[in-house]
Amino acid sequence: MKTWVPSASVAEVLSDLPGVECAVYNSSTPMPEGIEEVEVWVPPLMPVPDVPGTLAKMTSLRLVQTVTAGVEPYRPHMPAGAVLCNARGVHDAGTAEWAVGAMIAVLREFPGFADAQRRGEWTYHHTAVLADSTVLIVGHGSIGAALERRLEGFEVEVVRVARTAREGVHGLAELPALLPQADVVVLLVPSTPETAGMVDAAFLGRMRDGAVLVNAARGSVVDTDALVAELRTGRLRAALDVTAPEPLPEGHPLWSAPGVFITPHVAGSTPASERRTLRLIKAQLSRYRAGEDLDNVITASY
Repeated sequence: MKTWVPSASVAEVLSDLPGVECAVYNSSTPMPEGIEEVEVWVPPLMPVPDVPGTLAKMTSLRLVQTVTAGVEPYRPHMPAGAVLCNARGVHDAGTAEWAVGAMIAVLREFPGFADAQRRGEWTYHHTAVLADSTVLIVGHGSIGAALERRLEGFEVEVVRVARTAREGVHGLAELPALLPQADVVVLLVPSTPETAGMVDAAFLGRMRDGAVLVNAARGSVVDTDALVAELRTGRLRAALDVTAPEPLPEGHPLWSAPGVFITPHVAGSTPASERRTLRLIKAQLSRYRAGEDLDNVITASY
């Protein structure tokens, strides 16, 4: 079973599966030979060049197992007869931990205090605090649930929103009425046509004065120009692990906007995520070889 994997560590963890022949392919390696024979592809974290063209040449492809929760680079181009699975769950801990740290960093003004430390200035003043806040989680899936578990000790009220309403979780249609109640709005939605640009000027305008927007989803979810305009007024603050465009180019106005804390898409890039990714890939390929049902299959309802 010819399998393309993103790294030597993945190839090593699969080495004891009989009949699995691994070749490493990522954005910094040349494309291996035999693309038309590839049955299973595990793409790298950063997509390789020309994903549509690569998939089109994989005429024997039966399974694409991503190492990310998002599958937007692959889903529109999947060949007939191939199954697409994501890595739901492997980045939950890292992303949820980043979201908690990011909201605290912004509320307690850690970036500003770090700048003052570099200047050797003692800038005593009161800050905001997470305690007694309302945290609105937009996209309450596995990462949202992991975030909520980590917020349990912080004395906050958590409000949950998902695409479809269910017990204890509001639907997206209720979001406009919920936004004015939130002190922190955390974005964890997938990148889909429905969520592209959903955080626009109207969305931001409904957020209460002094609220914090935390984006651990995708940069495409937020209208960057609208966010920069709000940040410049000083009415809102933001913590962003993802941006549009990404990487954020030098000189982009988002870099210098007041009240924003930016990290370079690192929320899920942790040793815990790597360990869990390896376990998932091995378990998934074991199921595939045995003809068993696969986990995390992406369907039309994704």
